[in-house]
Amino acid sequence: MQTFAATLLVFSGGFALMVLEIVGARWLARDFGSSFYVWTSQIGVILVALAAGYYAGGALADRAPHGRTLAILLIPAGVLTGLIPEFAPRLTAWIANRHPADAPIPLLWQKLDPALGSALVFFLPCFALATLPPFAIRWSARQLSRVGRTSGLIIAASTVGGIVGVGMAGYVLLEVMRLSDIFRAVGALTVLLGLAGGAVLRPPAPGPDAAGGASNKSRETS
Repeated sequence: MQTFAATLLVFSGGFALMVLEIVGARWLARDFGSSFYVWTSQIGVILVALAAGYYAGGALADRAPHGRTLAILLIPAGVLTGLIPEFAPRLTAWIANRHPADAPIPLLWQKLDPALGSALVFFLPCFALATLPPFAIRWSARQLSRVGRTSGLIIAASTVGGIVGVGMAGYVLLEVMRLSDIFRAVGALTVLLGLAGGAVLRPPAPGPDAAGGASNKSRETS
C-alpha cells in the first residue's frame, strides 16, 4: 500500500511538473514571444529546478523522512502556483518592457529575459515538486535488496506522469481551459499532493536487509 501511494504521488507530481513546463512556455510567449530562446529558457530552468529538487529532496528525506516535511514544501508551492495569474503578468511585463521602446533589444537580453522570467515564476514550484521522488523512494524502499527495483519504479512513475502531463497540456488543456485556470488547477493539485504526503506516507521501519547490514557492520567494527 505504501509503495502504491508513493507511486501515485510521484505520477501526479510528474504530471503537474510537465504541465507547468508546457503551459509556462505559452505564458512566457505573451511577453517574450515564441522564439527558440523562450523554449530553451523554460526547459533549462525546469531542468535546473529538477536537479536542485532531486538533490534537496534526497537530503531532506534522509534528515526528516516524514510526510509533514513534504507538506511544508508542497503546500506553499501549490499556493504560489495558483497565484501565478495574479503576480506573474506584472513581473514578466516589467522584464520585457524595461528596455527602451525605440531601440532593438540586445541579443544577449533576448536570450536572458525569458530565462529570468521563467526562473522567477516557475523555479520554486517545480523545485518543490521535484523533491517528491526522493521521498517516495525513501518511503518505499523497505529492503536493501529491492532498492534498485523500487527506485526504478518510482522514477518510471514520475516519468510516465510527465509524459501524460505533456500530452494533456499540449493537446487538451490549452484548448479547453484558460492559462490562468490551468495554473490554479495545478496549484490545487500540488496542495493536495502535500496534504496526501503529510497524511498518508510515513518512513518505513528498517527492513531485514537493513538490520542485517547494520549488525554485520557492527561485528566488523568490533
